[in-house]
Amino acid sequence: MCFNETNGRISKLMSMIKALPINLSNLQKTVLQQIVRGTTNPYRLVRRAKLILAAASGESNSSISRRLELDRVQVRQWRSRWFEEREKLSAAEEQQVTEKALMVLIKGILSDRPRPGTTKSFTVEQVVQIVAIACEECEKSDRPVSHWTPSELADEAIKRGIVEKISPRSVGRFLKRSDITPHLVRYWLNAKIDDPLKFKKQVKYICELHQEAKTLLEQGIHLISTDEMTGIQALERLFPNKRIKPKQVEKIEFEYERHGTLSLIANWDVARGKVVSPSIGPTRTEQDFSEHIQRTIKIDEKAEWIFIVDKLNTHKSESLVKLVAESCGITIDLGRKGKEGILQSMDSRADFLSDESHRIRFVYIPKHTSWLNQIECWFSILVRRLLKRITVRSTEELSQKILNFIDYFNQHFAKPFVWKFKGFKDHK
Repeated sequence: MCFNETNGRISKLMSMIKALPINLSNLQKTVLQQIVRGTTNPYRLVRRAKLILAAASGESNSSISRRLELDRVQVRQWRSRWFEEREKLSAAEEQQVTEKALMVLIKGILSDRPRPGTTKSFTVEQVVQIVAIACEECEKSDRPVSHWTPSELADEAIKRGIVEKISPRSVGRFLKRSDITPHLVRYWLNAKIDDPLKFKKQVKYICELHQEAKTLLEQGIHLISTDEMTGIQALERLFPNKRIKPKQVEKIEFEYERHGTLSLIANWDVARGKVVSPSIGPTRTEQDFSEHIQRTIKIDEKAEWIFIVDKLNTHKSESLVKLVAESCGITIDLGRKGKEGILQSMDSRADFLSDESHRIRFVYIPKHTSWLNQIECWFSILVRRLLKRITVRSTEELSQKILNFIDYFNQHFAKPFVWKFKGFKDHK
């Protein structure tokens, strides 16, 4: 008997085997659909979820096999696996488990079982103790290093008698599942807040402004987030970049020639979600910022303007006070800088500039809260999408590329940031 004839008879016999019925509850169907839509789920898990959904809809094993490009034996196996676990699933639902808990159970059913010869799994207690070590300082275990590696954690777990034997790879899996990353570090600033109540009040007020930006615009009030990006280098790479290829990232030449720096003063229209009236030049002096604000308010000379800025000295300058006074028709004596009156100090000038009765006013974010200033979010976009990779031969070319990017961004990507933070809650 030839091979093809034998294979044909086997296929015929398999087709005669009645497919096991698959019945899904509404919750099971919902969880399986979530697995299919999940962008981070392994492909094999997604395909098995599709298999069960298809089987529940009455599709035959042969049809599922062709559509999902699986062997019919695999289709029958996973169909049988689900059929065998149906009572466990029903019992879980009778106990009114959460959707998340059912998701874990279903993922376990659709996952590969341990293969013969694999080592015995570790207990939950052992895994927890190993993860706890990863959260300790290495010096407490007499290890003169700054952070743990899987190899050192495995060695420490054995030394403490938590396990008799464990591989660094197993430790790595435990850390990954627990979302513990000893190899990563991030800078953090512990801000010194003199008046916590005042600080929370200021943060809440700025968040409220962000959320009311569209309403303010309808009332003729422009809410603008403003700041400077200084020291933007005009770098000319000595050799062209090597473009991206399959399995190869783009390569940027390490050596460069420097052609000077620029400063960008940018405005982010919070309600419209775009950059307006940018200023680019070699400096960011008191005069530069004052002229920038003057050009901005000329866009709509009769409207009200609220500028969200940090507490940089150029944002509380004599020039800025005089500009606001002139624009708002304020004729009172402003005093003398460093001597008396409104111009006396930065604090007195800031009080005048933040006066809510003025048509043009400034709102100052607290110290170390640049994350409250939305223009900072846009600056990060500018760096990622343009500045990080470009090569230019002059500051003039750099300036033009930045302006071109701003026009491109406003045309294709203008959209307000979704601001969900409403301020810090008061803890009683």
